[in-house]
Amino acid sequence: MNNDSSLTPLREYGEFGLIDAMRRILGEPSDAELLTGIADDAAAYRIDERRAHVLTTDMLVEGVHFDRLVMPMEYLGSKAIAVNVSDVAAMNAEPRYATIALGAPENIFVEQIKEFYRGVRKASDLYGVTVVGGDTTAAARLTISVTVAGEADIARLVHRRGAVPGDLLCATGDLGAACAGLRILLEQRRELQEKGADFAPDIEPYRYVIGRQLVPRARLDVVRDWAARGVAPNALIDLSDGLGSDVRHICRASACGAELLLDALPIAPETYAAAEALGEDAAVFALFGGEDYELLFAASPEQVARMDSETCHVIGRCTADGDITARTPDGRILPLEQSGYEHFGGKNAS
Repeated sequence: MNNDSSLTPLREYGEFGLIDAMRRILGEPSDAELLTGIADDAAAYRIDERRAHVLTTDMLVEGVHFDRLVMPMEYLGSKAIAVNVSDVAAMNAEPRYATIALGAPENIFVEQIKEFYRGVRKASDLYGVTVVGGDTTAAARLTISVTVAGEADIARLVHRRGAVPGDLLCATGDLGAACAGLRILLEQRRELQEKGADFAPDIEPYRYVIGRQLVPRARLDVVRDWAARGVAPNALIDLSDGLGSDVRHICRASACGAELLLDALPIAPETYAAAEALGEDAAVFALFGGEDYELLFAASPEQVARMDSETCHVIGRCTADGDITARTPDGRILPLEQSGYEHFGGKNAS
């Protein structure tokens, strides 16, 4: 263990502070073909006058992102593809190809790895992705890194930047369910460890929220619907870290503020029921839970009017003052504190 006081612990920077430090070291790219680099959901670069490639990588690490005690391997394979497709969808692009790097520990069996790849195949077929390669290695814990390459018309690419005051903030589906599902699974695991063979899990009332946690859905269907309707938002991000954190990313990239309407947050009845059983507030799950993998976007009222109302829930608006606030049902305006899931637990993230 290194006790050198001149070294900075990761928790002092946090995930997003570390990303900012990486950007400063690497410098701003000067490649004229690069359309989007670090600090968006995916990178995008020009391949000709009309088309762009989109590239993203995401990692799932045992003990950080999942627990094999409660995560079936087939579901894990599906989730590994879905979370990367979600990043491509968040650029308003179509996924095409994937590579998978798998770090396998000694305590895993061939049959489990086969189940993992069955899940990969199911999700790949669902989203129209072809797995074209990857790597395998020994590892201390199960580690999965997936890269997905996609493409889009340059004119239809959407970034985190682009929101303007007066835009409506919208979400594509219900929020907080994945967090509720995770909390239920953790509670069930705790009871199993305490009671052992005497514990009889009862997950039936929570099947929906558990499913949202274990098998998230990338909203590629919405992206395809926008293309069919000839519409697109001004700014876009997928909800992986929680609404409270991800709306901040859009505001920071777009140099604007936001006001969220707490009574407009789309929360499923099953999420309310799970939160009540846990003694928690479902709105907190929606704001700060993360892993919903819905899309959060900013669009003009005219654009929103042309979108499908089933997948376009207005939850707030963009403002000019730079503040990020939440309006309560009784009309009070509250500052929305920085929160949501963040690796390393940093205090310098923004």
